[in-house]
Amino acid sequence: MDLRRGLTDAAGLDAATVVLVEGDSDRRAIETVARRHGRSLHGVAVVPMGGVTNVRHFVELFRGRRLAGLYDAAEEGYVRRALTDGGFDAARSSAGLADLGFHACRADLEDELIRALGTGAVEQLVEAVGDLRSFRLFQRQPAQRDRPLARQLHRFIGTRAGRKSHYATLLADALDPAQTPPPLDRLLARL
Repeated sequence: MDLRRGLTDAAGLDAATVVLVEGDSDRRAIETVARRHGRSLHGVAVVPMGGVTNVRHFVELFRGRRLAGLYDAAEEGYVRRALTDGGFDAARSSAGLADLGFHACRADLEDELIRALGTGAVEQLVEAVGDLRSFRLFQRQPAQRDRPLARQLHRFIGTRAGRKSHYATLLADALDPAQTPPPLDRLLARL
């Protein structure tokens, strides 16, 4: 998704609360987990930004609305600067970001989902959708052989166009609500 198209699509939204996320896979995971929790997202728009570096544009677009979001911990600086520059002085610290409704995922949301489910359950899911043979071939690649299973699964999920979004939904749907990763759980509690 390019920035112009993302902003154009988002500009017509009339939701009172806007959840900013990096991409479509994050949107799908949030919507799926909310459904699994029995939570309505009525009045909430989950908006993929096409990457965290676009956050400033979306903060400006949705000025005056209640904002929240998920971000990768390594990208916190982008989120903090965009919110601070947008008039959210509380965004100057990680705790302030959380108070505003912005929560950090360790690596990313898929990593959080894999950790919450456990690698055994994720492998079973990969098998159930018919991707186990492809995954086993992927594991034999020299760059993957020495990686931990969780990292292999994470990388495999992101290797093909559309796979990341597809698996984000599958992983989120496989979660028992009690397994919800902390950043996602905290985000849903704010909505």
